Amino acid sequence: MIKIVLDAMGGDNAPQATCEGALLALRADKELTIILAGDPQQIAPFIQDAQDVEERLIVLDAPEIITNNEAPALAIRQKKNSAIVRGMLMVREGEADGFVSAGSTGAVLVGGMLRLGRIPGIERPALAPLLPGKKGHFLLIDCGANVDCKPEYLAQFGLMGDAFMEKTMGIDRPRIGLVNNGAEEEKGNALYAEAHQLLKKEDINFVGNVEARYIPADQADVIVCDGFDGNIILKYNEGVAETLLGMIKQELMADTRSKIGALLAKPAFSRVKKLMDYTEVGGAPLLGVRGAVVKAHGSSNAKAISGAIRQAALIIRSKVAEAIEQKLVKQSI
Repeated sequence: MIKIVLDAMGGDNAPQATCEGALLALRADKELTIILAGDPQQIAPFIQDAQDVEERLIVLDAPEIITNNEAPALAIRQKKNSAIVRGMLMVREGEADGFVSAGSTGAVLVGGMLRLGRIPGIERPALAPLLPGKKGHFLLIDCGANVDCKPEYLAQFGLMGDAFMEKTMGIDRPRIGLVNNGAEEEKGNALYAEAHQLLKKEDINFVGNVEARYIPADQADVIVCDGFDGNIILKYNEGVAETLLGMIKQELMADTRSKIGALLAKPAFSRVKKLMDYTEVGGAPLLGVRGAVVKAHGSSNAKAISGAIRQAALIIRSKVAEAIEQKLVKQSI
């Protein structure tokens, strides 16, 4: 039985979306127990119909809420009875296997560092979402946890991405690419030039630099970059997907001929929409910490929360943290 703590009060649509997402996840996975951490009085109305899964649903009284407007480090130290702090400590103490939150990204990052702890040898944990590409999904690491990086951090991101894709996606020797402004080895600023040399020395399938236009074109299974560039890539990707889908829908409804064509092509458009929909994936794993932590999108609905829980369960079952630690030990020998 896998036990996951869910921040019931985190996110724009909490606690309704988190509670409904928890129930969806419990009904889909019979080997899952979820601890809803938050204000019991606010949680109660949304789990009234949970009789079929009530044996695997626990409510944890954690009434303090860390908002996006608070300084993360200070909030983690002061709000000890928040879902983020309680959840991280439960994972650290072995009382739970994983933690999921759609709340403050900064608090989840700091909580992962200070309350859960890093895998030995990892300099900086990184957020790593799965994004849609030409032939499925690729991993973007880092997407915002580390704005200022050293070359060594990027090399470790490559190792963590390698372990994640191998264990969760079943890819043998995933292709690791480094974001850059050109494919040539000498391209880029000092950070990326040195990171390129470090990645070449690692025992991974490093395929070199990847220009931004080729990121979704199946040139690599893992895209490595610092958190500043990664966050821009992530947000731009989300914006382009939403805009394009909206433009296509508008044009397909423009006249009768387009509507007929849209009806015939509806199955294909539905598949594309599903591939581009972030709620299908759920969230971004925080790789490099001692446990399974998934940061869900702040605007997550119930489906996205369920997806984030499913993703955390996959990380736990695949033993990703252990694989990263073993890879670091192997590289140091």
